[in-house]
Amino acid sequence: MTYLQLADFIDNGMRMSHIYQPVMLIALLERGGKMKDSEVAKALLAQDQSQIEYYTTITNNMVGKVLRNREVVTRERSTREYTLRGFETLSPSEVESLKEKCIKRLDAYLEKRGSKVFNHRRKSSGYISGTIRYEVLKRAKFHCELCGISAEQKALEVDHILPRNNGGSDDLSNLQALCYSCNSMKRDRDDTDFRVIRESFAHREAGCLFCEIPKDRIIAENELAFVIADKFAVTEGHCLIIPKRHTSSYFELGQAEINAITSLLHEQRRRIMESDESVTGFNVGVNDGLDSGQTIMHCHAHLIPRRKGDIDDPTGGVRGVIPEKRYY
Repeated sequence: MTYLQLADFIDNGMRMSHIYQPVMLIALLERGGKMKDSEVAKALLAQDQSQIEYYTTITNNMVGKVLRNREVVTRERSTREYTLRGFETLSPSEVESLKEKCIKRLDAYLEKRGSKVFNHRRKSSGYISGTIRYEVLKRAKFHCELCGISAEQKALEVDHILPRNNGGSDDLSNLQALCYSCNSMKRDRDDTDFRVIRESFAHREAGCLFCEIPKDRIIAENELAFVIADKFAVTEGHCLIIPKRHTSSYFELGQAEINAITSLLHEQRRRIMESDESVTGFNVGVNDGLDSGQTIMHCHAHLIPRRKGDIDDPTGGVRGVIPEKRYY
């Protein structure tokens, strides 16, 4: 391509859904126009903020922590800078000697472990891209979804709830954030029959209004849940988020289904806020059991948009399910 053709493509023809195209072109332009695919991958990796954040967490909470505890390195909190203790006393030949020693240890380890070193990051073992990993960690508020520890205290990993080799998908609803301790423990000790879980997701109840919902009523969905407008809306925009699997209680949902419902709640809230400037708040609620007021015995969550002045006094919100307890 000529300069003018390339310039026109960059200015007008390049349709971007991520940073990758211009990053690859910059790398090619800086390296004489030719690169191996692995070199392109390194250039993309260097610009992927989610990957940088992931390995920054590993640096501080795993390798950096070990080396700090062994008094090999120090870390200045304000500058986030690591220092190798005693480096200023090393001669150039000593520096090279130490590097060679590290390389020998690395080569010996790689020879022993081979391709298994990064198996948890490979597609054949359930690899999850950096962008998706960041979305899962952000949804989990950078805390382990099993033990609750934060990313500041222990490095987090993203794991399939239902493993890929047991039929699990890469859908966000099937991913969870776990600290490396919980993830290791889960792999070693989990004896769940995942075939049963996979089959249960397909369970539908004959005669259930939500199991037999007409397709044209669904306004949004993901792998495990869907959204419909409430036929008897409390306010304009009132919608229901419903797990596809038939179960009456919210407390019988699996984590993947809870993730799916939460994802759709966020998506619908955003859609409503963008399309209706009069909305200033929301009620989110689940009726669980006959005595709570549940009338359709298929679990569902209500997302009810609220507007200033839609009732005289909104104080108490969902406490109004028992009218005399609404005010306090």
